[in-house]
Amino acid sequence: METPKTKTTLGIDENIEALLSYVLGWVSGVILLALERDNPFVRFHAAQSLAVFLPLFVMIIIIGALPFVGWALSWMISIFTLLLWLFLMFKAFKGEKYKLPIVGDFAEKQSSL
Repeated sequence: METPKTKTTLGIDENIEALLSYVLGWVSGVILLALERDNPFVRFHAAQSLAVFLPLFVMIIIIGALPFVGWALSWMISIFTLLLWLFLMFKAFKGEKYKLPIVGDFAEKQSSL
């Protein structure tokens, strides 16, 4: 038996909107955190997207500017970021509230506001 899908402020199924909070990384996280007022599941994923992908984005830029090994380290972090991005989108689409270490606590606090 299929569970009923919960709608959100934007009128989208919550699992789709949670997935969308990861699509553009931290940018979509900011947008959906600002737009979604009622659904804590979507707010959690939007806040987690912001808390994970903004620091990774900044880290890739800073490390990429380092001479000699910067490009290699930046490339490895980019591959990790891509895999994490796909994993979190999959979890959100499946309707799971997958809480990452450290940033998950921040996201949980933001989702309850």
